[in-house]
Amino acid sequence: MNGKLNGKIALVTGGTTGIGLATAKRFAEEGAHVYITGRRQAELDAAVARVGNATGVQVDSTRLDQLDALYEKIRAERGHIDVLFANAGGGSMVPMGEITEQHFDDTFDRNVKGVLFTVQKALPLLAKNASVILTGSTAGSSGTAAFSVYSASKAAVRSFVRSWILDLKDRNVRINTLSPGATRTPGLVDLAGPDSAQQQGLLDYLAAQIPMGRVGEPDEIASAALFLASSDASFVNGIELFVDGGQAQI
Repeated sequence: MNGKLNGKIALVTGGTTGIGLATAKRFAEEGAHVYITGRRQAELDAAVARVGNATGVQVDSTRLDQLDALYEKIRAERGHIDVLFANAGGGSMVPMGEITEQHFDDTFDRNVKGVLFTVQKALPLLAKNASVILTGSTAGSSGTAAFSVYSASKAAVRSFVRSWILDLKDRNVRINTLSPGATRTPGLVDLAGPDSAQQQGLLDYLAAQIPMGRVGEPDEIASAALFLASSDASFVNGIELFVDGGQAQI
């Protein structure tokens, strides 16, 4: 096999569903051995079975002790990381006036604290010319009703990258933000609740806001992640790559 990531060691956090799972599969298909993290063991085991060349580790990225155990396992088994896709995170819709401290803490713990320490604790393992990819969102650069806390957390992720490429400029490590638009994932459709008609209504509404007239698919985001992970992007550093059908450009 002669893939774009042949022989590489990759870590995908939040890799059990949606964009994370699609990306883990793509990385493995391109020759990488992929470590996948998730918070629920049954979903993690199912994801590993689907990916193939993978190792699953049950990790909550907001728990620093669990991140330490993850990196110790990778150090002992593989010795380094070539690609880090800090993808774990999420959020829910709560309008201004109803935001609680718990909602704020949960969103920022998952999307900001978790991302920060996922990357910082990986630094001793990052190989020369390693690629670090953070999952952002079009919500980080545009307004969305009832989504302000999530949007702010993703704006913070984008801001991290601008400074980290300066902090790590002597490490030969590239860091980029991958910002999907509306993408057909369980996390997105669940925002509409369990009713399938309401879920489809949400997808139809979002598609109408996108110049291409449809929502994205996880495999399309995975293709962009592969580009950033591979040597094809060897001079790409510090960018925000929108994969959104033009959503953020209007």
